[in-house]
Amino acid sequence: DGYRNTNQVSDDYRYQDGNYEAPNDGYYRGGEEPAQEEDAQSDVTEGHDEDDEVYEGEYQGIPHPDDIKEKQKKRGPAMDDEYRDRADLMAERMEDEEQLAHQYENIIEECGHGRFQWTLFFVLGLALMADGVEVFVVGFVLPSAEKDMCLSSSNKGMLGLIVYLGMMVGAVLLGGLADKLGRKQCLIISLAINAAFAFLSSFVQGYGFFLFCRLISGLGIGGTLPIVFAYFSEFLSREKRGEHLSWLCMFWMIGGIYASAMAWSIIPHYGWGFSMGTKYHFHSWRVFVLVCALPCIASLVALKFMPESPRFLLEIGKHDEAWMILKQVHDTNMRAKGEPERVFTVSYIKTPKQVDEFIEIQSSTGTWYQRWLVRITTTLKQVWDNVLYCLTAQYRMNTLMLAVVWFTMALSYYGLIVWFPDMIRYFQDEAYESRVKIFDEEEVSHFTFNFTLENQIHRNGEYRNDKFIGMKFKEVKFEDSLFEDCYFEDVRSSETFFENCTIISTVFYNTDLYEHKFIDCRLINTTFMNEKEGCHIDFEEDNDFLIYLVSFLGSLSVLPGNIISALLMDKIGRIKMIGGSMLISAVCCFFLFFGNSESAMIGWQCLFCGASIAAWNALDVITVELYPTDKRATAFGILNGLCKFGAILGNSIFSSFVGITKVVPILLASSALVGGGLLALRLPETREQVLM
Repeated sequence: DGYRNTNQVSDDYRYQDGNYEAPNDGYYRGGEEPAQEEDAQSDVTEGHDEDDEVYEGEYQGIPHPDDIKEKQKKRGPAMDDEYRDRADLMAERMEDEEQLAHQYENIIEECGHGRFQWTLFFVLGLALMADGVEVFVVGFVLPSAEKDMCLSSSNKGMLGLIVYLGMMVGAVLLGGLADKLGRKQCLIISLAINAAFAFLSSFVQGYGFFLFCRLISGLGIGGTLPIVFAYFSEFLSREKRGEHLSWLCMFWMIGGIYASAMAWSIIPHYGWGFSMGTKYHFHSWRVFVLVCALPCIASLVALKFMPESPRFLLEIGKHDEAWMILKQVHDTNMRAKGEPERVFTVSYIKTPKQVDEFIEIQSSTGTWYQRWLVRITTTLKQVWDNVLYCLTAQYRMNTLMLAVVWFTMALSYYGLIVWFPDMIRYFQDEAYESRVKIFDEEEVSHFTFNFTLENQIHRNGEYRNDKFIGMKFKEVKFEDSLFEDCYFEDVRSSETFFENCTIISTVFYNTDLYEHKFIDCRLINTTFMNEKEGCHIDFEEDNDFLIYLVSFLGSLSVLPGNIISALLMDKIGRIKMIGGSMLISAVCCFFLFFGNSESAMIGWQCLFCGASIAAWNALDVITVELYPTDKRATAFGILNGLCKFGAILGNSIFSSFVGITKVVPILLASSALVGGGLLALRLPETREQVLM
C-alpha cells in the first residue's frame, strides 16, 4: 500500500514546457520538511469532501488529479465574478432565488404552524393596532385641542392631513429600508419614532410643535403596515398565508375600537389633568394621546424577543443565522404540540448569489460624519434602485394595476369616512337651525338676565337698564336692536353677534364679547373693561358622544367582513375577493342617496365599511405575494404611500361638498370603486404561488 501511494504522488507531477509542475490541490509535497511529531500524526487522518467540510478520524488519501480538475472547474466561476457580466450574475441569482423559494416553502411546512406563529401574530398585531389608532387620534382630540391651541378651520384641516402626509413618506422610506436593513430592525425603528413623538406631542403647548410631532409620529407609524405584512408572511406556508394575513388585518379594526372607547371614557373628563401657572395646561385629551401610544410601546417591547425574518437573512447570504431561527421555529412548534423529540431535518439551505456587496468603511477613513454620510447615501441609493426595479418590465404592469386599485380604493374609502361624520354634523346643524326662536320688537327694561340664551334671533328690540350677569349666549344674534344703560358682567358667548345695533352708555366687564362680534354697530359712550383672556375664536359645540359612537360602530362593522374574508381568502382567491368587494361597495354607495337622516347615514356607513374591508385584506395579501423577498416591503411601501396620497385627496375633495350636494361624492366614490374593481380582475392570482 505504501508503494502504491508513493507512485500516485509521483504521477501527480506533470511535465510541461520542460518543467515539472505540481498540481494545485492544496497539499504540500516538499521533501525537506522535518519528521512529524507523534501528536501531529492525527492530521493525516483528516480529509475533505466537496464542500470542504473536515471529518476527523476518516482517512481519504490524496485526491486523484481528475477529482482536482473537477473541483477547480466548480470553483472557477466564484473566483472571477468581478470579470463576469452583471446580467449573468443576476440570472444566476434569480435561478438561486427560485430554488430557494421552493425549498423554503418545504422548510416552513416542516416547521409547522403553531405557537411561534401565534406569538408573532399578536406581537405584530399590536403594531398594526397602533397604525389603526393613529388614524383616529387627531379626529378625536380636535374638538378639545382647538380650544386649548386656538385653532382656526385651516389649522384644523392641516392637522388632519399632516398625519397622512407623514404616513405616506414613512411607508415609502421605511418600507424600502426594511428590504436592506431587515424587517425586525426597521419595524423597531418605526415603532420607536411613533412612540417617542406621540408621547412628546401630548406635552407640547404650541400648535407648530404639536403639528411637527404628529407629522413625525405619522412618519414612524407609516412604516409599520408594509413591514408587518412582509415580516409575518415570511413565517407562513402557502396554505396558511391568505387566511392568517387576513386575521392579522383584524387588529386595525381593534385599533379603531380601542381609540373610540378610550376617547369616550377619557376626553369628556376635562378635569383629568393639571395646570402649571396660567400658561401650561395638561387636559384630558392629552391623557388620551398618551393612552393611544400604549399599543405601540407594547409591540416595541415584545418585538425585542422575536427573531429576524429567516427569509430575509437567506436573501442577504446569512445562512447560519437563518438556519438557527428556522430551527427555533420548528422546536417551539413541536414542543407546543407535545412532540419535542421531532428533529429538524434541514442541514443546508440554498442562498442566492450575492451581487451587491456592502463594504464596511474602516474607522480610519475620513471623519465620523463622512463615514455616516457615505453609509446613508449608499443605503438610500439601494432603496431607490429597489423602487425603480418595481417598474422594470417584469413587474411594471402589475405595479401599475395595483397602484390604480390601491389609489381608487383609498380615494373612495377615506373620502367617504370623512364625509359621513361631516354629513351627520350637517344634519344636526339643520335640525338645530330649524328650532331657532325669533323675537321681534321686544322691549325689556330693568331686568336681570342670569341664564343661558340659546339658538335665538332678536330683531328690532329695545333693552334699557338691563343687566346681563354670569350668563352665556349660545348661537344668539341681535339685529337692529337698542341697548341703553345696560351692564354686562362675566358673560361668555359662542357664535353670538350684534348686527347694526345701537349701544349707548353700556359697560362690558369681564366678557368675551370682543370687537369682531359687533358688526356695523354704533357704540356711544360704551366701555369695555377687563376683557376675558384667551382665544377669540368661536368653536362649534360638537356632540362628542355621537362622534365616538359613529367611529366605534364604523370600526365594529368590519368584523363580519374580516371573518368572511379570512375564511374565504384561500378558497375563492385574492382577485375575486378584491373585485367582488369593490363592486359591492360601489352598490352600497348608491344607497347613500336615500340617507337623509343621522341614523340612515350611520347605517350606510356601517354597511359600506363592512363591504369594503374584504378588498383591503385581499390587497394586502396579493401585494405581499406578487413581489420577491428583496423587493417586497419596498413595493408594499410604494403602494401604501400612494394609498395615503389618495386619502389626502379624498378628504379634501369630499369634505368640500358637504352641505352643497351629495351627487358628486357618491358618483365619484362609486365610479372609482367600479373602475378599480374591474381592473383588479386582470391581476394574476397568487394563492398557489410560493413566496419568491
